[in-house]
Amino acid sequence: MLWKAMPVASAILACMQTARAQAPSDTEAPSGSGLEEVVVTAQKRVENMQNVPISIQAIGTEKLDQMHVTNFDDYAKLLPSVSFQTAGPSFEHTYMRGVASGGDGNHSGSLPSVGMYLDEQPVTTIDGNLNIHIYDIARVEALSGPQGTLYGASSEAGTIRIITNKPDPTGFKAGYDVEGNSVDHGGKGYTVEGFVNMPISSIAAVRLVGWDEKDAGFIDNVPGTVTYVPQGGPPTFTQNNAAQVKKDYNDVETKGGRAALKVDLTDNWTVTPQVMGQSSDTHGFFAYNPKLGDLEVQKYFPEEIHDSWVQSALTIEGKINNFDLVYAGAYLTRNTHENEDYTDYSLAYTAAYTFDSYATYFRDNAGKLINPAQYIVGRDHYTKLSHELRVTSPKEYPVRVTAGLFLQRQVHEILQDYTIPGGPAMNDPLASTGPFNLSVPGWPGTIWLTDEERVDRDAAVFGELSWDITSALTLNAGLRHWRFDNTLQGFYGFNSTYSSHEGIATCFTPFVPFHGAVCQDLNGRSNDTGNSPKINLTYKIDPDHMVYATWSKGFRPGGVNRNGGGKLPPYKPDFLTNYEIGWKTTWLDNSLRWNGAIFDEKWKDFQFAFLGPNALTIINNAGNAEIKGVESEMEWRVANPFTLSASAAYLNAKLTQTYCDAIGNGGTLADCLVPGYEGYAPSGTQLPVTPKFKANLTGRYTIPLPNEFQATLQASETYVGARWPDLRIVDRDAFGEMPSYAVTDLSAELARNSWTATLFVSNAFDKRAILDRTASCGVLQCGTVAIYNTPNVPRMIGLKFGQRF
Repeated sequence: MLWKAMPVASAILACMQTARAQAPSDTEAPSGSGLEEVVVTAQKRVENMQNVPISIQAIGTEKLDQMHVTNFDDYAKLLPSVSFQTAGPSFEHTYMRGVASGGDGNHSGSLPSVGMYLDEQPVTTIDGNLNIHIYDIARVEALSGPQGTLYGASSEAGTIRIITNKPDPTGFKAGYDVEGNSVDHGGKGYTVEGFVNMPISSIAAVRLVGWDEKDAGFIDNVPGTVTYVPQGGPPTFTQNNAAQVKKDYNDVETKGGRAALKVDLTDNWTVTPQVMGQSSDTHGFFAYNPKLGDLEVQKYFPEEIHDSWVQSALTIEGKINNFDLVYAGAYLTRNTHENEDYTDYSLAYTAAYTFDSYATYFRDNAGKLINPAQYIVGRDHYTKLSHELRVTSPKEYPVRVTAGLFLQRQVHEILQDYTIPGGPAMNDPLASTGPFNLSVPGWPGTIWLTDEERVDRDAAVFGELSWDITSALTLNAGLRHWRFDNTLQGFYGFNSTYSSHEGIATCFTPFVPFHGAVCQDLNGRSNDTGNSPKINLTYKIDPDHMVYATWSKGFRPGGVNRNGGGKLPPYKPDFLTNYEIGWKTTWLDNSLRWNGAIFDEKWKDFQFAFLGPNALTIINNAGNAEIKGVESEMEWRVANPFTLSASAAYLNAKLTQTYCDAIGNGGTLADCLVPGYEGYAPSGTQLPVTPKFKANLTGRYTIPLPNEFQATLQASETYVGARWPDLRIVDRDAFGEMPSYAVTDLSAELARNSWTATLFVSNAFDKRAILDRTASCGVLQCGTVAIYNTPNVPRMIGLKFGQRF
């Protein structure tokens, strides 16, 4: 494996052995009192951010290090237009500008509305982001609003790009960082990281990066007992979690590496192959049950996730005459293996049904009753193959063109085994532990099996044209013609002896095995074509002040509804139309930068997922919504030693049409108005997940000291407003609103020449923020058992030492 071939120790050893002379630190402050130029590639050409007429935030290498950013959660809090749902590392579902319905994330459901890129290649996956470790990264770019023209289907609401540092043949560079930390109410963690850039010749270089990280746990799995009492009477079954009790049991261990080679074939042609891989082992559960106590939970089966991925990428850059030609291709493979406790579901459904209709089914082959507790064993295999070929005219031309072709095929092989391990009932010590009599054929002990293959195919032709009407006025117009073709096939459901609605009883005849399943009961397809347009008008008031107006449109592909064996119709694409006015300005002799945008976005036929029969996800095109907002970013070098930076977003995201899922399934609005009906939200309801207001403020003060020492003090505050976890009114009443929170981070840094030592305190006042709120199944069923709060990390105190060569 890549991360075994390139251990961190090798990178650090190479740093120490190969260093010839000390080079300036990568985090050296700019000379003079002005701000550094921020270079981005958001429009697929290298540009000064202040000349790019879109709403974009860029967090560069220096700031990523200063803010102690190591993962998605760390940089997401610095991006006010970004919100997310999370069940733990690598399972974040990302949203921008309030374009969120709160129902995404199911493996058989909607594609994301925010595109994630690693360099030139898309790494967006359906079941959560790649939680890419942030180290030796050039910058993180966040592009707000539809980016459908250049970035396509998964960039309906925005795009996040992680740009790595590339090999550099001009000279040797290397560095390492070592960190130890301790979490209040939790355990201890560490990080070891290193990189080396080694010229091979005057035209070639290799860059190696490695990391080894442990995140401390802070959730306690406390002792508990559950008793299953079906409606209609005895017997009861009792289970304890003694084997799983553990303090600080939600720790994460991550190892990874990156290797890149850059070869300048000629003055005009460069080839850059790169391989990056990461493996993480996540233990425990990342939410707590407030009914039990702060940071406490009761889980009865092991909970753990092994997530490993490798992306191989190739970028070829060259010139034909004065035109730039770029090919970017990549192949991503990802494997996850998950064990998940499903006790809450078991309790809820045991209590909801009579003894005769539910519990008596759970017997072994000897006819003895067994414990109905369930857990899930999940295995997922993702592959993504993408190709992009584009040509760009010289930036000096008064009429400039970027045009290209894009192809992508992503496959998700889904296996979820809902297992009832059985065991003797506490009131019947003679009960057998033999095979479960209702198992899915070929899967002993499995009450429900999901064995599916999902394939999402995308193809597009795109182009943008920019015309300098005058020296100050530029018109930009773009269009992407897209096509998607998505399929979902396989098996899901029960044995026919348990249910006649889902599974074996509904399989196609004659039976044909599918992967590990005995037959197939699902084979659906959804495809469509369309266009994503964009028109932008930019006016340069002077070299330091620019305003722009944009009309753009993004889309998200439709897909297959698996519920009922694919008998429900496919859900259609949804569309986001954006009207935006923005500004990019620099003031006070380049010591103050202030950018912002005001926008109105109309979300048409948005996709909403909810639980239908047998807790299966159904996706409807729910209706329309509108998001009005303003976002702004400021950086001010008040004096040479003191810098202030701030960013904020205010969003008013509401339904503009009453939502009623009964209507989409043959019902009427009157059905929604029945007291206690779950699938209803009136027009004007605030969209979930995203707060109305999110902001951050950072102050950084540098103090020169004798003998070339330099000290820096930094304080940062992040505020996130209240949010609703769900769109529907009944669910909101059950869940409650997630309260607003403010978190303070502090650090003190001492540097001299090539080395830096930093003492930092994250979440300095130990505020318990609620990042997400969930239940194991429908809130009207499982919510009565347990509602879980996903918290931020409690106060963390850490010491970090780094050196550059």
